[in-house]
Amino acid sequence: MSKIGSDHLARQAVVYVRQSTADQVAHNLESKRRQYALVERARQLGWADVEVIDDDLGRSGSGVARPGFEKLLARICEGRVGSVVSIEASRLARNGRDWHTLLEFCGLVGTLIVDEDGVYDPRHPNDRLLLGMKGTMSEMELSVLRQRSHEALRQKARRGELFMTVAIGYVRSGRDRIEQDPDRRVQDAIHLVFAKFDEMRSVRQVHLWLRQEQISLPAVVHGPDGRSIQWKLPVYNTVLHILQNPIYAGAYVFGRTGSRTVIEDGRKRVIQGLRKPQEEWDVLIPDHHDGYISWDTYERNQRLIADNATGKFGPARGAVRRGEALLAGLLRCGHCSRKLHVAYSGKGGNTGRYHCRGSQINHGGARCISFGGMRVDRAVSTEIITRLQPLGIEAALQADAVRGQAHTEKRHQLELSLEQARYEASRARRQYDTVDPDNRLVASELEARWNARLAGVAALEDQLKLHAATTAASHSARAINRAQLISLGADIERAWGCPGTTPATKKQIIRTLVEEIVVTVDGETIELIIHWKGGAHSGLAVRKNRCGQHRWKTDNDVVDLTRALARLMPDKLIAAVLNRAGKVTGRGNGWTQSRVCTLRNYHQIDVYREGERQERGELTLDEAAEVLALSPSSVRRLIQEDRLPARQFCKGAPWIIKSEDLGRQDVIEAAGQRRGPRPSSENPDQKTLEL
Repeated sequence: MSKIGSDHLARQAVVYVRQSTADQVAHNLESKRRQYALVERARQLGWADVEVIDDDLGRSGSGVARPGFEKLLARICEGRVGSVVSIEASRLARNGRDWHTLLEFCGLVGTLIVDEDGVYDPRHPNDRLLLGMKGTMSEMELSVLRQRSHEALRQKARRGELFMTVAIGYVRSGRDRIEQDPDRRVQDAIHLVFAKFDEMRSVRQVHLWLRQEQISLPAVVHGPDGRSIQWKLPVYNTVLHILQNPIYAGAYVFGRTGSRTVIEDGRKRVIQGLRKPQEEWDVLIPDHHDGYISWDTYERNQRLIADNATGKFGPARGAVRRGEALLAGLLRCGHCSRKLHVAYSGKGGNTGRYHCRGSQINHGGARCISFGGMRVDRAVSTEIITRLQPLGIEAALQADAVRGQAHTEKRHQLELSLEQARYEASRARRQYDTVDPDNRLVASELEARWNARLAGVAALEDQLKLHAATTAASHSARAINRAQLISLGADIERAWGCPGTTPATKKQIIRTLVEEIVVTVDGETIELIIHWKGGAHSGLAVRKNRCGQHRWKTDNDVVDLTRALARLMPDKLIAAVLNRAGKVTGRGNGWTQSRVCTLRNYHQIDVYREGERQERGELTLDEAAEVLALSPSSVRRLIQEDRLPARQFCKGAPWIIKSEDLGRQDVIEAAGQRRGPRPSSENPDQKTLEL
């Protein structure tokens, strides 16, 4: 008895078409033709209304979201589908969940399942059993095939012969070996990336330098002619990939990434490309081929990259960042073991302060420790200078060599680019020469390409000339500054404080020598334990700034002098006296009336009142001279002879004389002697001046 009834034919027949990957869609054309041919089979079985659902072409059936399959289930539930036609059960589903869901819905609404072997009714127990076995066998077949293919790949990888793709800088030599790219420009570009990272110790800095110097890196392009090299300015991920890929260390690696399966919206989702730690790599074969760097250098680079990471948990110190604080990322709290952060304040935003706020941020607790960074930075810098002093001359010579090497590297890359451009122009010319000049449709295009290549050659030649001129000027400057550089090398302390030594340079030097600094605060003392590279330790104690103090504090003697002068004169005259005495403000500026006023207000010094000095019985030099009827110079002479008591707070300040001292008998007699007639000369020839 036929399973196809009139109620089935009255509804729609749906042909479900699916291929697992985009590659199968592009190349497995026979399978696609067989599936689309099922439309004719449905018509032969009696269906006039046949629809094709092919939304899932290029989608796997293993738990991946399939909009076409969802559309099919929706049509079945609406009762609009009389039969589902597919080439086999594996096209409809590759897992038991989807397969049995389909059978359950089809059984509820009376929809048939049709494939190349026959027609099945899910409502019949025997057909339901057969369909269930087909789904189970399809799922098992997929699992076995996947296991066999993966194990075959692993076996080949264990021998170091499996190459899915070949990294830039290498080419295949046979089916199972690779070797360095014979293109010398490619090799030199890869070597330059590793050399600059060894110098700058930062992926980002290498990337910025390459972009700034307009140095292109090779990239693999797959086109109609196969694999080719295209030169372009690098992005950050290009530089990072080169530095992190162990193939450049001569090692063969397989299984650096893995996958994780999660459940999202009731469906299985596989997350690919998760990086695994080195100890979990499936295969690692050192010295497998010629490398651009050694394995030790590769491991050191990975430690540097990991140490530069920020915003991650772990012992990473973070990369060198902007700011004046020299110890950012190196300080660890000795009380709670958390890393210390830096906060900047001040007028220019360049005054750093270290603080531990991990407990407050994470648990809402109190702050741990906090202190100003200037004294700590100076103390650690002194320790660094002490250890660098014996190596100063050597470091200066090496720095001079590095300056020259940077120009050489840039010139070398330009020369290689020019050589490549000349080859491309010559190749374009040969292509133009081979075409018939009368065939203008082709000849004009080849001529335009040749002109473009020649323009590229001219641009690179101009760049090379400009670089040569810049290098010549730099060489003359180097010859002038070499002696200064050697002098600074002999005096590391002066070089450290030189305006040309940026905070970033100081931080890089400190990080080269210091692994970590553990800091504790005990009262007014900051205790530092410096962990040097190599395992040595040393202690350091720094006095903590008192609350409210800063580096722009006015000297105490100036404050005391201002307090004394404020009893004698107004702010304008005080400013003049301080300037004559060579006194300066906390920031090294001269004194003005407003600055004296600010200092008085800060230290709560009363302003001078007119007549206040006279109330205390204090006279100036001129006022004392008027009382004694002497000239000011005569009064000054009495003071110098210690015959008249007087007081002067600093050089240039007014003399202060007590009015009661002017009434003393000895002072009156001394003043009378100064006023008396000058004794005549014993010389008889001298005449007396008559007024």
